[in-house]
Amino acid sequence: MKLTQRPRRNRKSEALRQMVAETELRVSQLVLPLFLCEGKGQMQAIASMPGIFRQSPDMILQEVGKAVELGVKSFDLFPALPESKKDQTGTESLNPNGLLPTTLRMIRDKYPDVTLITDVALDPYSSDGHDGVVRNGVIVNDETVEILAKMCLVHAQNGADIVSPSDMMDGRVGAIREALDSAGFIDTGILSYSVKYASSFYGPFREALDSAPKFGDKKTYQMDFRNSREALREIDLDVAEGADIVMVKPALSYLDIIAKVKAHTNIPVAAYNVSGEYGLIKLGAKHGLIDETRAMVETLYSMRRAGADVIFTYFALPMAEWLRKNT
Repeated sequence: MKLTQRPRRNRKSEALRQMVAETELRVSQLVLPLFLCEGKGQMQAIASMPGIFRQSPDMILQEVGKAVELGVKSFDLFPALPESKKDQTGTESLNPNGLLPTTLRMIRDKYPDVTLITDVALDPYSSDGHDGVVRNGVIVNDETVEILAKMCLVHAQNGADIVSPSDMMDGRVGAIREALDSAGFIDTGILSYSVKYASSFYGPFREALDSAPKFGDKKTYQMDFRNSREALREIDLDVAEGADIVMVKPALSYLDIIAKVKAHTNIPVAAYNVSGEYGLIKLGAKHGLIDETRAMVETLYSMRRAGADVIFTYFALPMAEWLRKNT
């Protein structure tokens, strides 16, 4: 055969494949989500997320220390609260001595140089299990946004570097930015879940926080998975309102959306490798269908290849170990 081009030449050795690799993933681009629970010495296993736990603040400190040793220095905090602390307006979300603010202070005191991101939505605090306030069966927008802005102030006052509204209410980024700036927190960033789809891949997460809706679903505020142009509209609105980073969630079924968003905006793009995606790899590996490590590496690189600058993933620690050995 007389071939001028033989692409296999660039694949013939590991050293050559490394030299021409187009996509780089750094440990600094990984964010580790952490699930908080009350008490001391608590590590509560999450059945649908093998290897992931709800942990009390003292155990969270140990987890952060382990992550920092591996080079993971960014964390996203989610509180799991007892039903006794939930009500229709998420009152506990504004408690400066609540589980999340207390844990923020503890981490900040021991690890001053890490990046602390806080989830901002009402579902962990709501007796209705929705991301917003429910009135007559309707998730109301503007009243919810007022509470979210106050919640962000509590987080900023207690050490959050970045607040991350995941609620998908209209106008919340602008309201949060105004509230933070008015209180002097001009350097507190906003990482907005700008493109959050109503997805079937969130199931294990809702078990982790016991935050499933008590009625209906979240389709009146989370996006329809059939839409992509709408994603760019949401991005434009959040950037105009002051978002510093935008998020696409979930990741694996929405790599096309990540790519479109990356091409559309000039601010950093995050992707959330969600609980269902994590659980499927774990389950597949358990049954011998796939190699867990190879599947983890391939999926995280696919998100990076699609354009994600930041990846939230429950695989952050094993991926950090892999990167240390292989890059």
